[in-house]
Amino acid sequence: MATTNIDAFDWLRKQMDAAPNDAVKELLSQMVIRLMDAEVESVCGAEYGERTPDRLNTRNGYRPRPWDTRVGTVELGIPKLRHGTYFPSWLLEPRRRAERALTSVIVEAYVQGVSTRKVEDLVQSLGIEKLSKSQVSRLAKELDGDVKAFRERKLSGAYKYVWLDALVFKCREGGRIVNVAGLVAVGTNEEGQREILGLDVVTSEDGAGWLAFLRGLKARGLKGVELVISDAHSGLKDAIQSVLRGASWQRCRTHLMRNLLTTVPRGLQSFVATLVRSIFTQPDPESVRAQHERVVEQLERRFPKAAGLLCEAREEMLAFVGFPKEHWKQIWSNNPQERLNKEIRRRTDVVGIFPNREAVIRLVGAVLMEMHDDWAVVRRYLAQVSSTPQEVPALEPVTTTSRKAG
Repeated sequence: MATTNIDAFDWLRKQMDAAPNDAVKELLSQMVIRLMDAEVESVCGAEYGERTPDRLNTRNGYRPRPWDTRVGTVELGIPKLRHGTYFPSWLLEPRRRAERALTSVIVEAYVQGVSTRKVEDLVQSLGIEKLSKSQVSRLAKELDGDVKAFRERKLSGAYKYVWLDALVFKCREGGRIVNVAGLVAVGTNEEGQREILGLDVVTSEDGAGWLAFLRGLKARGLKGVELVISDAHSGLKDAIQSVLRGASWQRCRTHLMRNLLTTVPRGLQSFVATLVRSIFTQPDPESVRAQHERVVEQLERRFPKAAGLLCEAREEMLAFVGFPKEHWKQIWSNNPQERLNKEIRRRTDVVGIFPNREAVIRLVGAVLMEMHDDWAVVRRYLAQVSSTPQEVPALEPVTTTSRKAG
C-alpha cells in the first residue's frame, strides 16, 4: 500500500483557513488542552486518574485563563497541581509588569486615535490588529491596582538619605499636548538598601507640586531623613525645609558643575572642571573645606562669576562632609537617580505622547515597581557604618570681602 507524506502543519493551516472562526477557536482550544495534558502527565509521572507507585504529583482542578489570538479570545483551563505550580510558558509567556504596562499604554493611545506612525507600527509588532476600548480597560485594570497599592503603601522605618528628581513627559489634556512633571523619590532604609518611596505626576515642577509630594510622603510614614539630595529645582529647597525640617540639603554636584561651566569660556571648561573636582577627592572634611577655599581663590582672579557661584553654593555643595566618608560617593550627587531616569526614559520614549496622566503613572509606576523589587535582592547600596554619628563641625560662612558673585 502506497504511503502519502502529508505536512501536518500545512494541512492544519488549510483547515483553519477554511473553517469559520468558532470552529478554529474550538480546534485551537482542543489542541492546546491536549498539549497541556501531555505536559502535566509528564510532570506528574502518570496519566490522568492512573494509580501507580511511580506517580510524582496529582492534579487539583483547573484555573481559567483567557488566551488572546488572531481569531479571538480563547478561554483555556490551565491544569493545577496538588504540589507546586504548572504554567505553559511556551504558550502564555508571563510578561514583566513594565512590559504589560507599555503594551497597555501603547494600545490605549492607538485606540484613542492619538498614536503616531511609530506607535502604530509598534502595535502591529505586538500582534494587535483590532482591540476595543473595553479590552484595553481590562488589560490596564490589574496594573492600575498594583501601581496604586505600591504608590500608597505605608513607609516603615527611617530613611536617612532621600534623592529627589523630576522628569518631564508629553501628555494630552483637553485636546492639547502639554508637559507634565513626574516626581520621583528614592531613599535608603536602615539596612542600606534603596527603595522607591513615591511617584506623582503634577502639572509643573514648582514649589507647590514638590510641597504636596513631600507632604504625601510624610503622611505615609517618611521619617528619619537627615540628608536630601537633589538638583536646584525652583521651590524644591523651600519645600524640603518646610516638610523635612532638620534635614540638610545636598545640591547635586553634577548639575552644579553644569551651571558653573556656563560662566567659563568653552576652551577652559575642562581645566575648570578638573579644578572643581579636586574638592571632592580630599580624604577628610577639613581637607575638603580647605580645597574649596583654594579653588575659589584660584578662580576669582580669572573667572569671578564662577568663583562667586562656587562661594555661594559652599554649604549646599559640601553638606555631604557631615556624613560617613563611606557614603560620600553616593550622596554628593543625584547620579544614582539619573541611572534610574535612564531606565524610565528607555520605556517611555517608545510611547512619545501619553494619552492621559493615568497612562504616565501606569507605565512609570510599573517600571519603578520592577526596580524596587530588583533592589530588594541585590547587595546593600550603602556600606554599614557605626551608628554613632560623626563629629563634624558646622560650615563657617565665608567672610572674604573680595569674593563677589560678579
